[in-house]
Amino acid sequence: MQNHYDVIVVGGGHAGSEAAYAAAKLGKKTLLLCLNKKMISNMPCNPHIGGSAKGIVVREIDALGGIMGKIADQHYLQMKLLNTSKGPGVQSLRAQEDKILYPKGMQDFLAKVENLEIEEHECKEIITSEDRITGIKIEDGTSIKAEAVILTTGTHLESKVMRGFDVQDGGPDGERPAHGLSKSLMEHGIELFRLKTGTPQRIDPSSIDWELLEPQYGTDKQLSFSYDTKEFLPFKDQIPCFLTYTNASTHALIRQHLNESSMYGGVINGIGPRYCPSIETKIVRFADKPRHELFLEPESILMHSIYLQGFSTSMPTYVQDLMVHSLKGLEHARILKYAYAIEYDAIKPLQFDKSLMLRKIKGLFGAGQIMGTSGYEEAASLGLMAGINACLYLDKKPPFILRRDEAYIGIMIDDLITKGTEEPYRLLSSRSEYRLLTRSDNADTRLLKYGYELGLNSKERYEAFLLREKQKAEAKEIMKKTFLGINPAADNYLMSLGFPKPDPNSSYYSLLKRQPVSYDELRKFNKDLPELSANLTEKTEIEVKYEGYIAIQVKEAERIRAYEGVKIPSGLDFIHMDGLSLEAREKLDKIRPQTLGEAMRITNVHPADINCLLVHMKKGEGR
Repeated sequence: MQNHYDVIVVGGGHAGSEAAYAAAKLGKKTLLLCLNKKMISNMPCNPHIGGSAKGIVVREIDALGGIMGKIADQHYLQMKLLNTSKGPGVQSLRAQEDKILYPKGMQDFLAKVENLEIEEHECKEIITSEDRITGIKIEDGTSIKAEAVILTTGTHLESKVMRGFDVQDGGPDGERPAHGLSKSLMEHGIELFRLKTGTPQRIDPSSIDWELLEPQYGTDKQLSFSYDTKEFLPFKDQIPCFLTYTNASTHALIRQHLNESSMYGGVINGIGPRYCPSIETKIVRFADKPRHELFLEPESILMHSIYLQGFSTSMPTYVQDLMVHSLKGLEHARILKYAYAIEYDAIKPLQFDKSLMLRKIKGLFGAGQIMGTSGYEEAASLGLMAGINACLYLDKKPPFILRRDEAYIGIMIDDLITKGTEEPYRLLSSRSEYRLLTRSDNADTRLLKYGYELGLNSKERYEAFLLREKQKAEAKEIMKKTFLGINPAADNYLMSLGFPKPDPNSSYYSLLKRQPVSYDELRKFNKDLPELSANLTEKTEIEVKYEGYIAIQVKEAERIRAYEGVKIPSGLDFIHMDGLSLEAREKLDKIRPQTLGEAMRITNVHPADINCLLVHMKKGEGR
């Protein structure tokens, strides 16, 4: 290990892996510090990648040139397309990953990355000079210099593992906690807060009565996160998950022992995730609900272990035995690993700017759970963005910022730095105002060019993307210029879908606008329509069928973008600005928004405050 690097990444989780790769790929001498090399990109909770909104983020990571999607495509046990009964704006991929092979794949990949050095050390302090980062100090007192440092410590900072009233220092999945860095951050004026998350039991599959459970299969299509993936796990070889439910006995047990849980016994101080709560929180919050879904999901082909999704708890182990045995199919289940809650320090996200750099300390970036998020996908995408922006900072170039209408990644960053969070932040499709623009199928159209311009995507990859876009555009033009004519077979197909006999003068483009009509079926009636890949067919169909709705969202995004173009002078004194509410003064002074659009999205900054701000800005222009 050397004593000077361009970029130091502290933490080897999903955020750290992407950040370290991006920095090294962009030519910076990079050090990735972790507590255990064998735990790089570990999956301490559910070993899956993707999910609602999250799957779109993984595709965005891939389009920008990141690595999560590529590794996920190599080691999944089951791949599923979610929300197929709903519109394309909320459809998303979810892969059940191999808990052993996915991290191993990431570790093997990172070991070969040029400019990247990986070492096992614990970061104890950050070192600054005035308002700039200059390096870090590790456990033996050694100082390592760097002009940029990215903190991706996950749930390790001063972490405690809890089961009932049994509280122990510990990190996720049996790892050790990180002590000292929290103290150093606070000494530098950085505000921290406590968050909580947890994980459910792991069950011996041989002790489960599988015949009593409902199988849950993946999707029988060739699906992938990465646009480069060419090999797919055959559907017949994919491993099913299974479904069971809580019941009245389960709920009664939980209520009987509620005061013994860490959460309700007063042990936990941190705030847990609203959208992935413990089972006891579900029972309390939804007292009228007779049952809750639980999924039994395989962890790896190399280990006999089943993850009991939805049954996270901080109950004592003896209560967990009773709870698990109350479930249908698990009456005789053997618990391999008991559920636990984990509490840890995080940095209040309002202290970051849009580049993910802390406002107080230039060159110090954060990503993942240290800045209040939850989930592997959120962490990986923030790590990628922090890695990119750390390099741009070193090169004295403007930061790379994604708008809300460009990517879920942009939505998440904007939410975190303008609204903050009091609980682990989770991406949801409902957070996007532009769901038809930020779809799963078009992540490459939105972002691949950026990845090429930044240097993360190769010229060959970019040219392959341009070819796909050209093929799609040509197919649309041909459909617009090609008409049905006298075509009994096509007539029968369309009438079988419930439509009246079509006008012979109808273009194939107008026919494809009808919801059930598929491009591949139309090709059977006219071979002038070019053959497209499955992904390109999907994208073409969505763009044609939803053309009017997409145009409306584009127009709305352009209207909002006008506010983003109104720059707020950097020297405005918000605290003493007459007319602003007290809450608005505090928030604006703390966050220091750069544009009017950013100011409008800050919690507790109301339209009257924005009008007041505009008046003061105009007065300033008149001086």
